[in-house]
Amino acid sequence: MIDPNDDGPAHRPEWSCQACGACCATSAEWPRFSLETEADLARIPAAHVDDGAGRMRCEGDRCTALAGEVGKATACSVYAVRPLVCRECEPGDPECLIARARWGLPTAVDTRGAIG
Repeated sequence: MIDPNDDGPAHRPEWSCQACGACCATSAEWPRFSLETEADLARIPAAHVDDGAGRMRCEGDRCTALAGEVGKATACSVYAVRPLVCRECEPGDPECLIARARWGLPTAVDTRGAIG
């Protein structure tokens, strides 16, 4: 989703997705396929695709492709073939901040310039 008020990556905190993972564990409704071709979807292991819903498979609100502990250390087990919705996620973008807030993770840079 594009936010017209977002100044872009140059003005966002530098969070590491691999130390977060919140966006991948926030909503079963979010990781929907959009512009993927049938060939693109065929590359994603079937165990991680919810065929009937047009999205990644989730257990609760967490994508089954997410490995690790949210807010500590995470990784996408299908990173090389992840869908477009996942590729478009950017650390610090509006959706990232919503997900981080839901998990109780820092969403702002403090007055000393440190992320926290």
